[in-house]
Amino acid sequence: MNAPVVVTGLGVAAPNGLGVEDFWAATRSGKSGIARLTRFDVSGYPAQLGGEVPGFVAEDLLPGRLLPQTDRMTRMALAATDWALADAGVTPGERDSFDMGVVTASSSGGFEFGQGELQKLWSQGSQYVSAYQSFAWFYAVNSGQISIRNGMKGPCGVVVSDQAGGLDAVAQARRQIRKGTPLIVSGAVDASLCPWGWVAQLTSGRLSTRSEPARAYLPFDADASGHVAGEGGAILIMESAAAARARGAKVYGEIAGYGATTDPAPGSGRPPGLRKAVELALADAGTGPDEVDVVFADAAAVPELDRVEAEALTAVFGTRGVPVTAPKTMTGRLYSGAAPLDLAAALLAMEEGLIPPTVNVEPVASLGLDLVVGQARTAEVRTALVLARGHGGFNSAVVVRAAA
Repeated sequence: MNAPVVVTGLGVAAPNGLGVEDFWAATRSGKSGIARLTRFDVSGYPAQLGGEVPGFVAEDLLPGRLLPQTDRMTRMALAATDWALADAGVTPGERDSFDMGVVTASSSGGFEFGQGELQKLWSQGSQYVSAYQSFAWFYAVNSGQISIRNGMKGPCGVVVSDQAGGLDAVAQARRQIRKGTPLIVSGAVDASLCPWGWVAQLTSGRLSTRSEPARAYLPFDADASGHVAGEGGAILIMESAAAARARGAKVYGEIAGYGATTDPAPGSGRPPGLRKAVELALADAGTGPDEVDVVFADAAAVPELDRVEAEALTAVFGTRGVPVTAPKTMTGRLYSGAAPLDLAAALLAMEEGLIPPTVNVEPVASLGLDLVVGQARTAEVRTALVLARGHGGFNSAVVVRAAA
């Protein structure tokens, strides 16, 4: 069954804006949220910049009973879900609980919560460790807490494939809707800006160690030297088009196509899998390359990975054949939260007819990309392609199409 699946609500927590309105205002104008980290002392670490979500006060947004049992990422996910449901005009208590489900993605789980409890274990003893440690750190905790808070007893799950996971979760949500569940909460919020999480991220060797925010995260630039990490993401309310139409819901757009691949083992001599993921997504959407109005790039800011992405895009679309943007240069890479945030940006770009910019970047001409830099570009956006790659060779692509 290939019935259309649409997005009817958005909830955003991003380093350059809390809530959809603030995020989009910042993104369309090129305002960055990257700065020196303040959530912990970074003076002893080689990488010191990050994208922190500003102004998020969980105590003002969530019941007090939830605070002792939740990590920062879960608190943001719960708040973003509340905003997305309100945006969609959905009151969970008025719906059949088995007609609603949750599928999110996570790259690390609740590392900050886990670090705090491990510190108690080492310094005070096991009797001081919270019972909530048993699940607050876990990859699936956001899905679980969202479903419990909103009484959602339909299909629930979590996808773990690093940065690609945000798109993979949306694809899994689409599958569940096509199987008969009318509404799924999907997307992802990640937050691992704590010493334990920071050390784990440094092991990738892909974090930029530059100290100037405007020169730290430069995908497709000759000075590319790795990415800046961040926290946040987006939650999407996804419904069958028929269900959304029946209740008169506003529709942002359709999740029209999806493709996923894994890269071959190093040294195999086989090509990377990103191009194939793009082709699968376009085929699934029934969309030709000439119909795509913009690509939201993965934008690794590692020269070899940038080259692979550029080659995949020029192979499919031709040299400078489609506008490409990487608004995550304003937020940092949010791991599983990054691609859902790009999906939200793509849907908002369709609504306004405007492609947000890639900030601070001077693209390498030989890569052959039509990178939107400097300022936003006015354009009719009916179809967008969003790309994401996860550490370890995951490649995912999603085609979103404007509402008919």
